[in-house]
Amino acid sequence: METSTALFLTMLIPTVAMAGNMAFKDRENLRDGFTFICALLTFACVLCILCAVGNGTMEEIALFEVVSGLTIAFHVEPLGLMFAIIGSGLWILTHLYGIGYMRGNNEDHHARFFACFSIAIAAVMGIAFASNMFTLFVFYEILTLSTYPLVAHKGTKDAIIGARIYLGILIGTSIALLLTGVIWTFVAAGTLDFVQGGILEGKIAPSLVPILLALYAFGIGKAALMPFHRWLPAAMVAPTPVSALLHAVAVVKAGVFSILKVGIYIFGIDFLAQTGASEWLMWLAAYSIIAASVVAMTKDNLKARLAYSTVSQLSYITLGMALATSMGALGGGMHIAMHAMGKITLFMCAGSIYVAYHKTEISQMQGLGRIMPITFIAFLVGALSIIGLPPLGGSWPKFLLMVGAADAGHQIIIAVLMLSSLLNVAYLLPIVGRGFYRPVTDSKLPKGVAEAPLLCWLPPAITAFGCLILFLYAGAIQDFLAPIVGL
Repeated sequence: METSTALFLTMLIPTVAMAGNMAFKDRENLRDGFTFICALLTFACVLCILCAVGNGTMEEIALFEVVSGLTIAFHVEPLGLMFAIIGSGLWILTHLYGIGYMRGNNEDHHARFFACFSIAIAAVMGIAFASNMFTLFVFYEILTLSTYPLVAHKGTKDAIIGARIYLGILIGTSIALLLTGVIWTFVAAGTLDFVQGGILEGKIAPSLVPILLALYAFGIGKAALMPFHRWLPAAMVAPTPVSALLHAVAVVKAGVFSILKVGIYIFGIDFLAQTGASEWLMWLAAYSIIAASVVAMTKDNLKARLAYSTVSQLSYITLGMALATSMGALGGGMHIAMHAMGKITLFMCAGSIYVAYHKTEISQMQGLGRIMPITFIAFLVGALSIIGLPPLGGSWPKFLLMVGAADAGHQIIIAVLMLSSLLNVAYLLPIVGRGFYRPVTDSKLPKGVAEAPLLCWLPPAITAFGCLILFLYAGAIQDFLAPIVGL
């Protein structure tokens, strides 16, 4: 298969999956099986691209020109290919988990749910392989619109309110701020192409660079940088497979991926370092890391605690770009993969607990670990990876970010990262401790081991194992990403 064909198929196959969900809406086994096959084929196409291109860069493939200088076009480069691998690979497990969750919890409108899920994956592939900021912006908006029905899926008052906050913040920031930044960039540079080393050096006054960077940083609302983060906890009213999609596979990863792409290919790491334009963003990201962790400690609702944890963890990636060093950018890029694997594990475990026993509050989970040992062990592994403890994947990006901070001469950032890990311990490990070491207080719970249905506990068990695998292959991931910073 030609690489260009495989690239377009990564977007076409999820679109076909959407159509299949609607066509087979009344035949659930056929519908869900068809979507699963589409997920496998999408991942296979991404692997074909990986085999053909490796960590090189493929020439741009222009689809069509909208107006002069603005083209919908795609190419392959290491950061985008890594994002595509994560998105397509985790779609397989998230779809299996979604089947178990939706059936086990007797949710309605399965066809609509998985159809919107499929379109979101198509948008992720478009973002991953976009060769210019215009193309990325178009697919960024498609992702927002396709996930709105998922957030509002339950149709309750809380779901509708949460979905409106979600849509309002993401559309508002992208139209008012991001689009302004994109237009300014096009006027200043005459192009929106992603170019190694950036396109703005010599095209914009150094005093204006921080302002343009702010338009991008706050306009890419999916990165959940404070104060534009409220959409993320508001969206936790959605079914747990959606939370997994938001936090690990698609939405937030599209945000921080876009932040990295802008920093590396629009501004350029060296240009940011020379102008000092990203220093304010570095401190804001550091504040978000600590503040969100402190808020997480106050939440008794498990999904709410994990949501604020995500706000904190995403800021690691923004911080990596804002450090304007090679190691910082590599650490941020690696954290996309490591956080995806760890956080999807945590959210799927939360959903497994809900399906089995309808527990949502941490204070209700006393002794539940002895009843659901596989779920809680998987949660422990995911938590330790988020904390950054070897031998789990989350330890490596934190190390690279510390090296990047040392390279930039910001020792206080190293202290921020260390404090963040301690706060991670404080709000994640007590959940496991409560589950295993507290007595069972709910007389309705079974006396022996009784896990959720197979498709609810097996996917998080697999992703928990993936946290270990990513640790062992962290060097290969770093080498794969090295070309994005010219190493």
